[in-house]
Amino acid sequence: MDAGVAVAGFVVGLAVAVVTAPVGVSGAVFLLPVQISVLSVPSPAVTPTNLLFNVVSIPGALLRYSRRDSLRGPLTRLLLAGTLPGVVGGAVIRVYLLPDADTFKVIAAALLLPLGVWLCLKTATGVRGERERPSDRTIGFTALTVGVVGGIYGIGGGSLLSPILAGRGVPLAEVAPAALTSTLLTSIVGAGTYAVLAATTGGVDIAPDWVIGISCGVGGLVGGYLGAHLQPVAPERALRYLLGGLAVATAGLYLLQSL
Repeated sequence: MDAGVAVAGFVVGLAVAVVTAPVGVSGAVFLLPVQISVLSVPSPAVTPTNLLFNVVSIPGALLRYSRRDSLRGPLTRLLLAGTLPGVVGGAVIRVYLLPDADTFKVIAAALLLPLGVWLCLKTATGVRGERERPSDRTIGFTALTVGVVGGIYGIGGGSLLSPILAGRGVPLAEVAPAALTSTLLTSIVGAGTYAVLAATTGGVDIAPDWVIGISCGVGGLVGGYLGAHLQPVAPERALRYLLGGLAVATAGLYLLQSL
């Protein structure tokens, strides 16, 4: 049974990462419905399982992006300064205040749906540069908030940071590597936080499902490299539609499952 689960995890992780890596999203947020409904990962263990997926899968995309020297920019440093402390607080909130999977899905949908619609509408109207680039303070505060959300939901934050920054006019060629770097390091810190909580919290299953997390992650490692390879040749407009559409589709799926 573990072999079948591992193969399924690899295929799902590969498929998701190929699609999401070009827009700076690890794909963990899109694995949540599969893990909860198909692979039967218990809540809140699904959150550290997703963080484990991020840790294993994202280096594939970053290896490709590193060849363009796009990982050490100021945007990456700003995102890390906010998301790293935020994810610790989010992990604590997830374990003690939001252990119910249905509550989790509703809140995630409420966040992703307006973000996706907003980005698609801005792309459709062709309006991108009418607003000034967000200030460093705004980006830092946004990253902190997203870090908390990422710690709660095990998504690393890229699925929120990418549409927010892209919607404010930051090019996806800059957003994608910065968001993925932030997601990777945030996931490492978040996974460590969950490990500590798992060791100190009795009666709550918050350890990751290692078979599913690693098998999905290995698939994502391959898929992320392929997806990052496709990003430079894909039109910016198409990538923005892709990012917004993925957010809307996932929000809709969460709402259907919660109902």
